[in-house]
Amino acid sequence: MERREVSPGHDDYVGEAWDLKEHIRHDDGVLRQRRGFFEDAYRRSTVYLYLDRSREDRVIGFAAVRRDGYILFLAVNDDYRDQGFGKRLVANVAEEHATVTCHARTTNREALRFYKHLGFEVKRRIDSYYEDGGDAYYLTLGEDAGFRERLAGLLGR
Repeated sequence: MERREVSPGHDDYVGEAWDLKEHIRHDDGVLRQRRGFFEDAYRRSTVYLYLDRSREDRVIGFAAVRRDGYILFLAVNDDYRDQGFGKRLVANVAEEHATVTCHARTTNREALRFYKHLGFEVKRRIDSYYEDGGDAYYLTLGEDAGFRERLAGLLGR
């Protein structure tokens, strides 16, 4: 396993990240996006990645994050779920940003459970947030310093 960071303006692994996101979208029935939109957002973000070096740099998971700590995309390959990669990706974001925020579809119970387990709090509900009319919650990572230290511990720092 290897951790990589893709700086804004670059598109290393964008194709692999797209394929992973689309696989999850298909399986979980979440909103379809235009590839151009995804690629543009990816290039404007800092992207934290975990790669499986034993499988030709297979993308284990990634988080694409804006400069303000807003997580645009977070995805973990099914083969690597429940192994802490999602937590590590959020820990990478929390280590670099004073605030960490995201949106999650109100019907995506798995994502909401994951974010709440990490210490995210629902700040508000936004009706018709998504292009298909779906509602979202706006979430923020709690300010508990001890929690941030535990996240940093996941990274071995």
